Amino acid sequence: MKKQFFLNFFLLLTLAIGAGFANTIYAQDAANDIFAADDDDLNIGGDIFSDFNEDVESAKLVEDERFYRYGRFFSFNASLGLTSFDGNRGIAYENSPPSFGLSFTFFKDFQTALALGVEYSKHSMFLQDPVRGFPNAKNPDGTSGAPGLIDVSMLRVFLGYRYYIETANLGTAITYSNPYLVGRLEYWYQTNHYVDQSELPKDVGGALGFGAGFGLEFPIELKESYIGLEFLIHTVNFPDKNTLKYAPLKAGGYGFENLGGNAYSTMVSYVFNW
Repeated sequence: MKKQFFLNFFLLLTLAIGAGFANTIYAQDAANDIFAADDDDLNIGGDIFSDFNEDVESAKLVEDERFYRYGRFFSFNASLGLTSFDGNRGIAYENSPPSFGLSFTFFKDFQTALALGVEYSKHSMFLQDPVRGFPNAKNPDGTSGAPGLIDVSMLRVFLGYRYYIETANLGTAITYSNPYLVGRLEYWYQTNHYVDQSELPKDVGGALGFGAGFGLEFPIELKESYIGLEFLIHTVNFPDKNTLKYAPLKAGGYGFENLGGNAYSTMVSYVFNW
């Protein structure tokens, strides 16, 4: 009986020790699994934005494919319109419409585009009294005279940036008109031809200017042709802007102490796309 008792006790003790050792191994494995999970979470390949970058690149690829399928790449614009002025220049000048324009536009995406072009307008000014800039001007009879009729030509070249407004959530009419904002860097060439004073040389000068405004484009055939309408205000530092060249020589005479004033242009274009 004693032998049987000790044998049973030894078996139970062996089982208890074995169970405790198994639990220890299981707990150690579980701890190792926890640390392994932490290691997996920390081991991210050195780029914590990998998933975000993949999403951005996928969206960009989709947008590029959409632009290549539905967007415009280049356009050529032939324009007619009116160029006018305010201030003293607006009082002095008589406008001779139409103004002419040619431009080329490169589309970067659905909303941005770059434009390069040229515009030309003609104006005139009549000074019936002698002015300070031309004290030796003569009448046909040899007496001291006024400059008379001055034919003015304005040629400007420009580099422009267009931003087409997102109209997906707006009304159909606004979406159909393709509204955009435009800013331009311009250089104006001004030529004054003294028609009534043939002995006077042409007065040629240039000035840097800036233009800003907005435009609309109405499709005739989608991606093929449009009718464009553009409104701009221009600030230009003309050479004769702040001079006394056209001030009257005598008190009470007709003239201008300066020819300050901004320019305004309204152009209607026929737009070819490809």
